[in-house]
Amino acid sequence: MNQRKVDPGGGMRVSEYYNLNRGQGTLDFVDVDTVMDVPVYIDPSTIRHLSDDWGKECIRMLTTFFDSVLDAVRHGDKARADYLLGNLGEPNETHLGISKGKSAGRGFGKWMREEFASKLAKSQAAKSGLIEDLEDTAFFIDKVDKDIVSDITTNIIRGPLITYTHQMASAFEIPLDEGVDSGPVWNAQALKWENGLTRLPIADGHKLLLVPKAIVRRDLHLSRSEYYRNHLVPTLQSEEEADPRSKLVRVLKGGKKKVYKKDVEEKYGSTKPDVTRETLQRPSVYHHYKEIKAQVAPDVISHAELSEANSTPAPDYAALLQAVVDTPTGNAEANNYHARVEALLTALFYPSLIMPEMEHEIHGGRKRIDITYTNNAKDGFFAYLTRHKIPAQYVFVECKNYGREVANPELDQLSSRFSPLRGKFGILACRSFADKDRFLTRCRDTALDHRGFVVALDDNDMAKLVDDVTAAINWVPPFPPPKQPAVPPRIESYPLLHERLKLLVS
Repeated sequence: MNQRKVDPGGGMRVSEYYNLNRGQGTLDFVDVDTVMDVPVYIDPSTIRHLSDDWGKECIRMLTTFFDSVLDAVRHGDKARADYLLGNLGEPNETHLGISKGKSAGRGFGKWMREEFASKLAKSQAAKSGLIEDLEDTAFFIDKVDKDIVSDITTNIIRGPLITYTHQMASAFEIPLDEGVDSGPVWNAQALKWENGLTRLPIADGHKLLLVPKAIVRRDLHLSRSEYYRNHLVPTLQSEEEADPRSKLVRVLKGGKKKVYKKDVEEKYGSTKPDVTRETLQRPSVYHHYKEIKAQVAPDVISHAELSEANSTPAPDYAALLQAVVDTPTGNAEANNYHARVEALLTALFYPSLIMPEMEHEIHGGRKRIDITYTNNAKDGFFAYLTRHKIPAQYVFVECKNYGREVANPELDQLSSRFSPLRGKFGILACRSFADKDRFLTRCRDTALDHRGFVVALDDNDMAKLVDDVTAAINWVPPFPPPKQPAVPPRIESYPLLHERLKLLVS
């Protein structure tokens, strides 16, 4: 088990505090400072695009909680609204946000009880139905921005975050203290807050709640400035152009009428109260904006963005690959090989594959899968699987550190883990093949027999994956530019995987 480091002054990463020997790129959670905050925020819109069971549970909590709040507001039930909002405390245990110095909140709990509830109760946007989701409050409620939305979201999904923390603690042997106050946990079925004791890491004397990096961003997906600039202002321009009495219309040469954005902004204003006032008169504009945004999944924070925000180095793919290659073959090093393959693939396949679960049990514990990833891909190879009707909600990886040839039993072991609900695509990671073509033919036979799709990757294949990802990251456009614009390679494309899949179905 990893031993905690004692750091009297604080200010260590979780990975350092618990001696994980991992960098941010190989960790599924935000590798926060155990004392200070990291300036990233949980975005509810990002959570709404998660399709796995964990994400669905979070969505259910967000929806039932905020629907309960709006119902209380619209019915004038102040006691109910105060109860719901009054249990939103300062979620310092995630170490996300913009607190100066040590994580200490911003007087959030008191502000929620006394101001947010009052503002929401008085809000015409809430009463009229313009505010439907938590994210909408950042548009129409004064003093609410990404930090407040993130803090509220943290409170609402505290239960799933505790579950996630347990999963990560199990994977990395992070010690958990017993009898830790959970804080208020939302019960989406009973529609009430519940408190209890749970198990959580205690770092520098304070409880720690780990957050998946896939649900954090530097800004919210719904952008008030984007909405104002690209949706509300153009609507106001069109209205002014159609109004024969408008004083904003300029007649250009040739008789064409024009209304300039700067004139619209000067007449109508651009502050949050201005945006709220004009949107209340034109609710369809905002609803249309939300429909457009809902159709496009938010970009997950990239390795580079998170490294910049968190002051951590980018993934060193070459070093991760070398750790895999340098692992001696044989059963004695199987666990090390397993962990090193997971570290490499977690870095390579992010953000397409997230939330790795080690030694995942299925069939009542009678079978285990070395690594199970949630497929979160919106583009590239892993999205291609879904679009082409290959079940891949989860992607399975089996690791074989053999010094001998892998054969049918290993292939059958992985394919036996498949199901239409879990997924029918997996990766068999191994060291080498005496006859790679023969094994790839076996994988093809498995696919043609409708037993699932297995891509086998040896050390050389891992190196090819690293080369492809590195080339995509370091790509520069040719100079001079060609007649046809050069298309940059996408990190998520993974051409080797496409090549292997083609062999399975051709």
